[in-house]
Amino acid sequence: MKKIKYEEEAWRIFRIMAEFVEGFETLEKVKKAVTIWGSARIKPGDEWYEKAVITAELLAKKGYAIITGGGPGIMEAANKGAILGNGESIGLNIELPQEQKPNPYIKTLISFRYFFTRKVMFVKYTKGFIIFPGGFGTLDEFTEAITLIQTKRIHKFPVILMGTEYWKGLIEWMEKTILKRGYIDKEDLHIFKLTDSPEEAVSAIIKFYKK
Repeated sequence: MKKIKYEEEAWRIFRIMAEFVEGFETLEKVKKAVTIWGSARIKPGDEWYEKAVITAELLAKKGYAIITGGGPGIMEAANKGAILGNGESIGLNIELPQEQKPNPYIKTLISFRYFFTRKVMFVKYTKGFIIFPGGFGTLDEFTEAITLIQTKRIHKFPVILMGTEYWKGLIEWMEKTILKRGYIDKEDLHIFKLTDSPEEAVSAIIKFYKK
C-alpha cells in the first residue's frame, strides 16, 4: 500500500510539471495583460458585471490582454469585454468537484487541476489586478497579491479594488485593527487603491507604467 501511495505522489509531480509547462508555453506570447477577478455568482445586468465588461473593453483597446479565472460571473464579463475591445481573451480555468464550465468568451483556455500552479500564471504574466466584489476566492487572490508585493517577492504592480462601498468594511478593519496593532505598516495600505470607475481603474494602470 505504501509503495502504491508513493507512486501516486511521484506521478503527481509530473502532472504539476505538465501544468507549469503548458502554462508557460501558452502565455509566453502575452506581452502585457491585466487579470480581472470577482464573483462567479454575479449575473449579466448586475452593476458590477456591466462595469467589468466596460473595464475589460477599455483595457483591450489599450492593447492589454485580459486574463480571468475562466468561469461565469465577473470572469465571463471580463472575457466578454476583451472580445468587444478586439483584445486577447484568456481563461485559466480550475477543475473543481462541482464543475466550473469555461465561459463562451474565451479565446485561449488553459485548464488547471492545482490552484497553486494556476496562481503562478496569474501573477507571472500580469501587469495589474482589478478586483471586483467577490467571495473567498476573490479575497484569496487579493490578499495573496498584496502579500507578495509587501514582501517584495514579486515586482510591484497596480492592485485596484472596484467597489468602494463593498470593500469599505474590510479596509476599515485593516486600518483600525491590523494597522493599529502594528501588524502592518501605514504604507502597506497604499499597495492597493479603491475606485468605482472603470475609466479610473484603467487610467491608474496606464499611469503606473508611464512612470
